[in-house]
Amino acid sequence: MLRIFLTRALLAAAPFAFWFAWREVARRTGRPMGSTPWGWLIAAAGVLVGVSLMASVVFHSDNRGETYVPAEVTSDGHVAPGHFEKKAQPK
Repeated sequence: MLRIFLTRALLAAAPFAFWFAWREVARRTGRPMGSTPWGWLIAAAGVLVGVSLMASVVFHSDNRGETYVPAEVTSDGHVAPGHFEKKAQPK
């Protein structure tokens, strides 16, 4: 879950990072710069996060028709992680 959150946070930060890097390069080359377009940056961040949410729906498989087996402690003290198993097909 943390990986997913950090990925989306990086996507949201990307327009800001690109803008401020470009602004710094432009400032060093002597280009006149206007004010920071906060609305456009926020909108671009929202679009990137929205596209990533839609992509996760399209590209991740669902687990309907499967049964969740919760994590359990084995006899040797290790924890077997939870997982999904296919339901047995009736014959």
